[in-house]
Amino acid sequence: MKPTHTEERAPSKSALFTDFYELTMAQGYWLQNMNQQVVFDMFFRRQPFNGGFSIFAGIETLIDSLTEFSFSDDDIEYLSQQGIFEKGFLDYLRDFHFSGDLYSFEEGSVIFPQEPLVRIHANLIEAQIIEGLVLNHCNFQSLIATKTARVWLASKQGNIMEFGLRRAQGPDGAMSATRASYIGGAAGTSNTLAGKLYGIPVMGTMAHSWIMSFPSELEAFEAYAKIYPDKTVFLIDTYDTLKSGIKNAIKAGAKLVEQGYNFGVRLDSGDISYLTQEVRKELDNAGFPQAFISVSNELTEEIIETLVQQNAPIASWGVGTHMVTGGDESSFTGVYKLAARHDQKTDEMIPAMKFSDNPAKNTNPGIKNVWRLYDENGMARADILALEGETVESGKEYRYYHPMVDYRQFSFTAASVKPMLTKKIADGKRIKERLPDAEQLQLARKRMRQETATLDPSYKRILNPHIYKVSMTEKLKDLKLSFIKANIK
Repeated sequence: MKPTHTEERAPSKSALFTDFYELTMAQGYWLQNMNQQVVFDMFFRRQPFNGGFSIFAGIETLIDSLTEFSFSDDDIEYLSQQGIFEKGFLDYLRDFHFSGDLYSFEEGSVIFPQEPLVRIHANLIEAQIIEGLVLNHCNFQSLIATKTARVWLASKQGNIMEFGLRRAQGPDGAMSATRASYIGGAAGTSNTLAGKLYGIPVMGTMAHSWIMSFPSELEAFEAYAKIYPDKTVFLIDTYDTLKSGIKNAIKAGAKLVEQGYNFGVRLDSGDISYLTQEVRKELDNAGFPQAFISVSNELTEEIIETLVQQNAPIASWGVGTHMVTGGDESSFTGVYKLAARHDQKTDEMIPAMKFSDNPAKNTNPGIKNVWRLYDENGMARADILALEGETVESGKEYRYYHPMVDYRQFSFTAASVKPMLTKKIADGKRIKERLPDAEQLQLARKRMRQETATLDPSYKRILNPHIYKVSMTEKLKDLKLSFIKANIK
């Protein structure tokens, strides 16, 4: 049954979840009787965080929204009040739904600039209206999954706890960030609702307010240990980490150990490197080498990498603000550009290309696929853009070309190849049955681990990573150059 009120649906399932100019353009197409078949690519232009790779996320939530994307009666009434849309066009929107095809990378995949991550085949009006939806789902979640993967790698694939709910960009931002963080390598979250909906382990013990609510620090520790004997992590920096916090944690922890339990301590302030070393000495001297140390406090991948290099005795990391907001990188540079359109004269799909005074913003024309090349050790060596219909075979040498500088090229014989784009939606419907959220996230998380393992360490450096090759076939290079030469004339 079609909804009559936008509030009955998630906001991103209302087709009003689009930029207004998409609708003004859509009406223009409708008035001009221009609703031919087109192909749009979603890709990104540069790696966030000055990194060497990114992680793709958000496609599954996009598909959920896209397959239910429609205008309710209230939506149509709202548009009619704008005084710009004709009744005939609004009647057309009443039956609007996405009826096209969608190809994409798998969620959790390692990705690189310039390659189409999502490819949309649809009529022009549909493809135009969904632009904001595609970018909103994939850009933010890819940013956060990438940030988390960097944190996870910096910790030497350690135990990362995501607890950024209170610093996230609104309720939806918190939910999307938790989902993406789990794909990117976080072991669990403090976000209880996300834990329920996505099947992510929930984590958390006490805040400073718990300790300050008791007459003494020791009483606060003992009370918590009595209630949660098998999940006790003492927060030891409320008053003084070394003079009272760790000493009281040892007293309360000793009783837990006598009962057959273990315990941990957490630091949320101060010189983490120095304090963790001192706390480790105290725990070891007291006879508790099995007790573990967790840290938090505005952690970034750079800080974590430094602490690991200093051999700080840290078992787990609590990361919030910088992980769920993107830290110093406010957005992912994903864009959505026309790549091909149907030509009525020839009755064929013809390539399209956007030009810019900035050559880096020139797009790659045509309907494209992406192939990943692996060497004999199973390591990823390059991603290749190829026109639809082209194949890249293993065991055969090819020459590939830089996507922006045609004189830069290399030859390579791949031991194995993998096509990266797979069809997810056909005629507006999911091709495969939707998996439960928890199962889908586990697959994406596993894929992230597998694909990052195929990258040479030089691509995964936090600072000054090596640049991974994204190149194109000779056929695509020639097509692009023909557009450039024609435009110069």
